[in-house]
Amino acid sequence: MEPQTGHPRRWAILGVLVFSLLAVVLDNTILNVAMKTIADPVHGLGATQSELEWAINSYTLVFAGLLFTFGVIGDRTGRKRMLFIGMLLFGLASLASAYSQDPMQLIMARAAMGIGGAAIMPATLAIISNVFPPQERGKAIGIWAGGVGLAVAIGPITGGFLIEHFWWGSVFLINVPIVLISMVLIGTVVPESRDPRPSRLDPVGVVLSIIGLVAVVYGIIRMGELATVASAEVLIPTVFGVLVLAAFVWWERRIDHPAFDVRNFSNVRFSSAIGMMGITFFAMMGGMFFLTFYIQIVKGYSPIVAGALMIPFAAAQLIFAPLSQRVNQRFGAKAASTASMLVVTAALAGYALFDRNTPIWLMEAVFFIQGAAMANIMPPATTAIMEALPREKAGVGSAMSNTVRQVAGALGVAVLGSVLSSSYRGEIAPALTALPEGMRHAAGESIMATVGVAQGNPAILNPAFDAFIDGMHTTALVSAVIALVGVVVVAIWMPGKARAVVNVEEKEPAVV
Repeated sequence: MEPQTGHPRRWAILGVLVFSLLAVVLDNTILNVAMKTIADPVHGLGATQSELEWAINSYTLVFAGLLFTFGVIGDRTGRKRMLFIGMLLFGLASLASAYSQDPMQLIMARAAMGIGGAAIMPATLAIISNVFPPQERGKAIGIWAGGVGLAVAIGPITGGFLIEHFWWGSVFLINVPIVLISMVLIGTVVPESRDPRPSRLDPVGVVLSIIGLVAVVYGIIRMGELATVASAEVLIPTVFGVLVLAAFVWWERRIDHPAFDVRNFSNVRFSSAIGMMGITFFAMMGGMFFLTFYIQIVKGYSPIVAGALMIPFAAAQLIFAPLSQRVNQRFGAKAASTASMLVVTAALAGYALFDRNTPIWLMEAVFFIQGAAMANIMPPATTAIMEALPREKAGVGSAMSNTVRQVAGALGVAVLGSVLSSSYRGEIAPALTALPEGMRHAAGESIMATVGVAQGNPAILNPAFDAFIDGMHTTALVSAVIALVGVVVVAIWMPGKARAVVNVEEKEPAVV
């Protein structure tokens, strides 16, 4: 294969890779719609809000912790092989998730799904970088991101249909046929590729990163449950996690084969793109967490309608992601990304205006605008990250971008979920004084718990809805402030229009 012309079947290969990624993206979007049902003690597993946060974060933390290791293993042993194995693991873990008998089993099965996802994601982008020439790579990544947008669009409506017609486990069982078809297509269409000079593995770095991230996220989630920062149950794991992550950074700078090469952050183009991506996903994942309960509990929409309401967000990504590279080339990364981040910030702040009477058209307009803005952030950021590293390190570059994205998403769910939980507890407490003392704490943990106790009692339901909306407003404003930090990062450090084409065959990133 000639580097400047690409693989003769590269567009068919791209189609297979996008389809293979469908299961991973579909699963996360479906889960958002299914959370209310999984929390139901009769029709689901009776999961608490913190258990739902862990059902999301157990996947993302394992996924993020193993991305680098699997990226390196794929570069060493073959990316097609790693993609195939990842699909198999993901399918088996999806089966385990579907038939979980309690929240802890679901959390563990979701963690196992994270292992499979960590093998799939870096292999897809690494293969794209190897089969496409430099001049087509941006377009290919835009189509890849558009495929992700398609999965985001299909996920909620599919999840809503499955929840209304089958049991909650069907939202995971749907992955199995996708996995089986993907394995056949991977085996027959996708070529094998390897790094001729692969990195060595870094098991110490992997262990330190997982321990540190899990400890920090645990502390943050406990903060939301207890509604205090001062508790030892919050401070000890959080401080311990920060110290472990500091040791992780020290270790990664010390060795010559790091799992997460922090030295890459000295490249301004790379670090600003990574920062923009991380902040965007932090705000987005945290926002999606509270929107699920707002739409299904406060607004009272069924799962399938709730899924349909998210279509504008996904449709905007599907429409605009393939065009984002053209926008980026015309206006430059700095101008396009700064404008897009400002729009995302405005959309997140817009959620602070939602209440029990917000019309559907206004919700749909905000979802579409946010999706369109994000579509003009993710592909250019991904392209910048991939082109900042040599071509033979494509697996590592893909892993770095996805690690930051997943960690930021997990922290977004943990931090913004804790903000929502703390605010809700404070607001709902006066309305629960009539309940027996033993029930007050459990009933005040989340709006799901309050609704379960209220059983149609408007004296509790109405204050619960008001308390949730107040908490959602606070959380939306916090997420908007965080996104505004992203605007500043991009406006100051993101390079403008490229003055030179990156030579992906070089060992060092080209200066732009």
